[in-house]
Amino acid sequence: MDNQDPKEERVEPVFRNGTITIVGILLAFSLGFITHWAANPIPWQTYHLIAVLPILVGIALQMRALAILLDVKSLKRSIHDRACRIFITGLILAACGVGLAILLDFFDISAKSALPGAS
Repeated sequence: MDNQDPKEERVEPVFRNGTITIVGILLAFSLGFITHWAANPIPWQTYHLIAVLPILVGIALQMRALAILLDVKSLKRSIHDRACRIFITGLILAACGVGLAILLDFFDISAKSALPGAS
């Protein structure tokens, strides 16, 4: 009849839907940041990869978490929890990359404005 383990804990669909909404919104912010930063008037340098790599890996992990959560199997507690851990890891990586990007831009702008005539 039903091949589900009766002992297996399940997530309420409403809770899962809320998690999907949060993951989608924060993923959109991450994608928006990298898009906006790519259009930044400050020319990109090789050292910007220090910030770009964690952002891109973080975005990839967030996308993976969203893909897992969109599957009906994510109603199983173990799968839902795994997706949430992947998402949090991606979010932390993306946030660290954003922080590095802000610092790199700040130091680049302050170095250019500190030296008159420097370009």
